[in-house]
Amino acid sequence: MRTQRQAVDYSLQRRALLREVFSGRVGTYEVCDASPYLKNAARFHGEPTEERCPVCRKENLTLVHYIYGDELKQSAGQARNRAELSMLAMTLREFQVYVVEVCRACNWNHLVEQFLLGRDGLLESEQGMAEPLAASGGGVTPDRRHGAGR
Repeated sequence: MRTQRQAVDYSLQRRALLREVFSGRVGTYEVCDASPYLKNAARFHGEPTEERCPVCRKENLTLVHYIYGDELKQSAGQARNRAELSMLAMTLREFQVYVVEVCRACNWNHLVEQFLLGRDGLLESEQGMAEPLAASGGGVTPDRRHGAGR
């Protein structure tokens, strides 16, 4: 998505948690605790992946995208699919997206990433393109009159 910015990736945290589970220091009952709401969101709004569940290895994981933001009002906290995110990104100034992976077989769930979307990202990227041109000054040299009086 063009307006995606300020992304935070939680893959290192995920690997550390899985290491704890596989070593026996954390039980699967502690990490396989998806709520019924999350499981329903995965079923109706989720995006299937090709990656197997790291805990049970029975089913592929499903990604669920939750949205939050002031402009969303009563829609804040809802799960949306990628097509809806793209449309919202063009209509709203800014909103936060949280991506959660879910296994519908064993209830494994983990926050994968979070990022901002919205029209404000388009404005920032357009300004970012103009700033290097302005900073170069187009070959402007310092005013020589100031040095002549010394």
